[in-house]
Amino acid sequence: MARRQLHLNAFLMTIGHHESAWRFPESSLTGTWDVAHYRHLAQVAERGRFDSVFFGDGPSLQGDIRYRPVGRLDPTVLLPALAAATERIGLVATASTTYNEPYNLARRFATIDHVSAGRAGWNIVTTAGRDAARNFGLDDVPEHRHRYERAAEFVDVCRKLWDSWADDFLLGDKANGRFAYGDRIRPIAHEGRFFRVQGPLNVPRTPQGYPLLVQAGSSEDGRQFAARYAEAVFTAQQTLAEGQAFYADLKARVAAEGRDPGLVKILPGIVPVIGTTEAQARERADELARLQVPAYGLRQLASLTGIELTEADLDSPLPEVGDVSAVQGMQSRFALVTDLARRENLTVRQLLARLGGGRGHRTFVGTPEQIADTIEEWFGSGAADGFNIMPPLLPSGLEEFVDHVVPVLQRRGLFRTEYTGRTLRDHYGLPRPVNQFQPPTAVPTPVS
Repeated sequence: MARRQLHLNAFLMTIGHHESAWRFPESSLTGTWDVAHYRHLAQVAERGRFDSVFFGDGPSLQGDIRYRPVGRLDPTVLLPALAAATERIGLVATASTTYNEPYNLARRFATIDHVSAGRAGWNIVTTAGRDAARNFGLDDVPEHRHRYERAAEFVDVCRKLWDSWADDFLLGDKANGRFAYGDRIRPIAHEGRFFRVQGPLNVPRTPQGYPLLVQAGSSEDGRQFAARYAEAVFTAQQTLAEGQAFYADLKARVAAEGRDPGLVKILPGIVPVIGTTEAQARERADELARLQVPAYGLRQLASLTGIELTEADLDSPLPEVGDVSAVQGMQSRFALVTDLARRENLTVRQLLARLGGGRGHRTFVGTPEQIADTIEEWFGSGAADGFNIMPPLLPSGLEEFVDHVVPVLQRRGLFRTEYTGRTLRDHYGLPRPVNQFQPPTAVPTPVS
């Protein structure tokens, strides 16, 4: 029996996940908006045989540009450029179900999957944040549960649209002038609570059937949504015990939905600060923390917890916060940050240092072997199927991981040395989904 293999995704955030990344001499001030920067990163990740690269996104100017680069290219536009520069690596983009419409987004991701020959993935998010709401004519964030109910119907509509073309629609009868079987391209005639969509889509069913569906919420609503729809789950867990609890809970929910838990891959985020020696790695982590601007961290903390603090509060504990159920924004991240502060009795300054690199994802400081040890422990202890790698500096952090950590994982037999498939679903070990409107026995008709 083949040994279980890790899955690695590279989360590519501007010029690095750490908020002080831009202050290092090696960092490009304009890399955030430079296609060549992202092209290089995708090629480095592909050299490391990563399953995929991933881009977060949001429909507002997030963060404070006075203290770090903010703003992002639209990843659904960026992915085709990266598809042209790579051959095998998967390409995952975030897009919101709160501020998009199903037809446009289904068409966009179908196009990316065709352009990339089956390497597209969609990270499904329900956007929190008042700034985003006000960019779409709303006074405040839609209620948390309402966003997930809309998201569920949104994904249902997209899957119907992706399946509105049968795999074997093409007739190709040049002699008699018949191009396609017209009855194998069907309207979906969807009428629901949030959407009315006639269909069909104006793009054929894609190489993967439809893009890999990714989800990143860990609230109660987010877990149920993931159990119903997700094929890969990006999550933030601080301790092995928390990772094991989340893993067991989500796999059980997947089974309760009648799905195979083995076909849902759970990838916690990890921010690796790498050094040739442990002391060197610690020195780099200290330098990252030293270059943080407290005013920026305090603003970010306020957006997560709703607590407005000043620099006078830096050496005090985090004040008491309300119940997570009342939060209409990112409930899971609110709970993670406040639990971390309480569990380790951190001052606000210490908490900002812990959040500076991963905003709640686990930061690990050490040698390549020590980082590989942590990855192997979580992977072998029922806490992860792989990891969402979040380098604090880009491109150097990704290059160091590929050049020094990946070879350790390969020598241990935990990670591939070569790609064995062509599509993103192949990399994650997932089957091509059956068309819900077509009998499972039907196969595409070969056309010359």
